[in-house]
Amino acid sequence: MERCEIVLSGFGGQGIVLGGIILAEAAAIYDDINATHNQSYGPEARGGASKSEVIISKEVIHFPEIEYPDVLVALTQEAANKFAPTVKEQGVLIVDSSVKINDQIKDKVKLYSLPITEMAVKVAGSEIVTNMVTLGALVAITKVVSREALEKAMFSRIPKGTEEVNMKALAQGFALAEHLV
Repeated sequence: MERCEIVLSGFGGQGIVLGGIILAEAAAIYDDINATHNQSYGPEARGGASKSEVIISKEVIHFPEIEYPDVLVALTQEAANKFAPTVKEQGVLIVDSSVKINDQIKDKVKLYSLPITEMAVKVAGSEIVTNMVTLGALVAITKVVSREALEKAMFSRIPKGTEEVNMKALAQGFALAEHLV
């Protein structure tokens, strides 16, 4: 794919912003592909709406805003309700298995419903690594960056002492999605 526009959405505390940063850095720093990252989130420290926009392109990125994403990750029902209608025709929609998508949207996208949050809790005992499970699944499905680049970017950004649990979460995300594509 020459250009891929990705929106990661959910709520504060799921690591949406950090996930977007890691994905953009995997592309730009470790896979040597152009990338941009924008973020927005509510005023709440945790629990408010959160969104990361990542554009990855082999060409120069002249306009870093996303109106109709090629890929949407929606980890909450609110995020799915708001952003799923904007996904391009035959685009990829990855949702947490707790999120419901209406049939009209299902018919126009490639839908992947995965137990992302459940897997994060299984790996870490909390939702703290939801972003890593998400990134593993996203990259397994889209191949937008290499797995090696994603791992390197993750290790450059996560807090020291959390390497093992984050690596396990990333691997679980890959395992959730690898057999689906």
